[in-house]
Amino acid sequence: MTMSPKPFQEESDALNRKVGLGLSKIGQAIRSQAWKGAGSQGLTPTQGQVLAVLAGIQADQPGLRLAAVAEALGITRPTASEAVGTLVRKGLVAKGPDPKDSRAVALQLTAEGRRQAAEASLWPDFLLAAVDDLEVAEQQVFYRALMKMIRNLQQRGQIPVSQMCVTCRYFRPGVHDDPLRPHHCAFVDAAFGEKELRLDCSDHVAAEPPLQELNWSRFLESAVTPQNDP
Repeated sequence: MTMSPKPFQEESDALNRKVGLGLSKIGQAIRSQAWKGAGSQGLTPTQGQVLAVLAGIQADQPGLRLAAVAEALGITRPTASEAVGTLVRKGLVAKGPDPKDSRAVALQLTAEGRRQAAEASLWPDFLLAAVDDLEVAEQQVFYRALMKMIRNLQQRGQIPVSQMCVTCRYFRPGVHDDPLRPHHCAFVDAAFGEKELRLDCSDHVAAEPPLQELNWSRFLESAVTPQNDP
């Protein structure tokens, strides 16, 4: 049998497709676990996600409006409304007045809703176990790559916009000489490293588009230095 001089050339050229396939398989696992986690409590995955979103609001917040829940999950308002309606009937979500607008309704978890939200949030642990098997350097490179993908999808309008450090007006990328803490947060006036970069920060204030682009370029130019756990 005559072997091709470069038997793997065609496969190497399709690396982007392999990465996409790998992410697709992870997505399938996430959906499967979501069905199991929510289904064990008599909830659909969307209902479980609504509980998770409401569980993530700050204690001093009055609650979230339906539009905010829909935006956070990247679903339509009718879909969010249907899920919330079921959760209200189950006694997991309560509707109350929004202090900022008496005509609006704010959604909050009930005590039972908080309990079930805590249980529903346990299913991603299988992902944490898989990530824990990666070396620290691999985790950091992977995390940075995820941020690039998330930003790209956000710009395309394909996923909800999250409050990432890299899009915040307080973010100062690569301004420090310390390779372990090259970035700076002007909100808390402190240096930080790759491990401290956030995908969803409650103190986030979106920077103007020109500043976002400038900071993103500087962030990409900054070197990644593995940080060992203390």
